[in-house]
Amino acid sequence: MNIADARAVVTGGASGLGLAVARHIAAAGGRVTLLDIQEGPGLAAATSIGGATGFAKCDVTSETEVNATMQAARDAMGGINLLVNCAGVIGAGRVLGKSGPMAGDFFTRVVHINLVGTFLCDKAAASFMQHNTPTAEGERGVIIHTSSVAAFEGQIGQAAYSATKAGVMAMTLPIARELAMFGIRVCSIAPGIFGTPMLAAMPQDVQDSLGKQVPFPPRLGRPEEFAALVQTIFEVTYLNGETIRLDGAIRMQPK
Repeated sequence: MNIADARAVVTGGASGLGLAVARHIAAAGGRVTLLDIQEGPGLAAATSIGGATGFAKCDVTSETEVNATMQAARDAMGGINLLVNCAGVIGAGRVLGKSGPMAGDFFTRVVHINLVGTFLCDKAAASFMQHNTPTAEGERGVIIHTSSVAAFEGQIGQAAYSATKAGVMAMTLPIARELAMFGIRVCSIAPGIFGTPMLAAMPQDVQDSLGKQVPFPPRLGRPEEFAALVQTIFEVTYLNGETIRLDGAIRMQPK
């Protein structure tokens, strides 16, 4: 498939990696619907991209909302053949913090957003993709997860986050194997340290220090590079069931 033919749903599309992906697809001629819980920034993002870009407010932890917004996106774009899951939270916190042990509700919330939310979007998009007209190779759609290098080398304070990102990675292959019968591919991207709005809020010297920890190139990852890898996965049919690290060869230290 060609990225210009994409009919994409991008979760967490109001900012960061999701916004970069949406801009990239739209610039290439594809159609995009942004899903995000932040209504104001989401509408502003869709307007800034322009064209036929749409936006729908959606809490990815709500099965009802996910199903309804995915249906609306399909109707607006005339189909869905790409889902990029970028919605998520950092969920930083120590198991034994200064104010006491981590609350179970905190851990559960991170799991619901990062892991359950990804699954709910996967199945909702796949339910529509299975009915797409197949390409010459029998392909009907692509699903992309956002994992993290924290799935491999979780740092102190990342117990909840790492668990969810490892879960996202772990379900990639079984879902890819199951959906193969419908011609739907599933891959994950595991980004390293990227220049997202969260990092942009940090002092410049902290950003520079983080960038220098990357072997090569010694800088923060650019959201546009993440978006470029999304295009590669969408267009290279033999990529399936894989988690790809996009991290400049960094291996995270304990803290």
